[in-house]
Amino acid sequence: MKKAIDRGLVLLNGEIANTGDFVFGGETVELLEDTLKVRPNIELKLEVIYEDEHLAVINKPAGIEVSGNKKWTLENALSFNLKQSSELDALKFPEPVHRLDYPTSGTILIGKTSTALIKINKIFEERNSERIYHAVTIGKMEPEGTIELPIDEKASKSAFTVLATIPSERFGFLNLVRLEPHTGRRHQLRKHLSEIDHPILGDRVYGTEGSILCGKGLYLHASSLRFSHPITEKQCFITAPMPKKFQKLFPSA
Repeated sequence: MKKAIDRGLVLLNGEIANTGDFVFGGETVELLEDTLKVRPNIELKLEVIYEDEHLAVINKPAGIEVSGNKKWTLENALSFNLKQSSELDALKFPEPVHRLDYPTSGTILIGKTSTALIKINKIFEERNSERIYHAVTIGKMEPEGTIELPIDEKASKSAFTVLATIPSERFGFLNLVRLEPHTGRRHQLRKHLSEIDHPILGDRVYGTEGSILCGKGLYLHASSLRFSHPITEKQCFITAPMPKKFQKLFPSA
């Protein structure tokens, strides 16, 4: 808002507002459209898993940033892949509600209207949603467990369940693991698994020396989202199919 005020995009009773203006109640505050703000619109085909007038869910491919200063981001490809909402508060540019790392694939929720975006953000902030991931990890693991090691001096919690284990000539064992983060720290799952000596296959940042797989990418996939629809309040459960590289190791995945 301060940036908008500094650019003269906020009116108070029809006059350009300043940050030092007092608001007592009853005034009219208007936010003007920034005509100088232009977002690149790239023609990158994305898999749209779900879409309605208020939101959408995209199956993000690995190897692309969700947003940022680069041209080739998922955010800049949304207008090419999604229908413009007919709601009065439709966003000019649909916006991702959360982030996935560059090498991570899977479900990502998109807001298409101002109301939906605000309500979805609140749902995620209050942790009234469920995000499930699947990963391939290195080394023989316990069947299930909870990791509660702090990240950046903040409490963090992740739960895991081993779904299948196969022998590996190079890594000893590889596991197909279901993961549920109960907190939302940066790189939480990658850090937690690395700290218990079972790094995710292909993790070039948190993998242990001598066991880093190059060329296949990170074996971490955001497989499902469960949340209450911000407008209809119906329960939504949306899944993204497992990547082929997972299925090559675990055909039943």
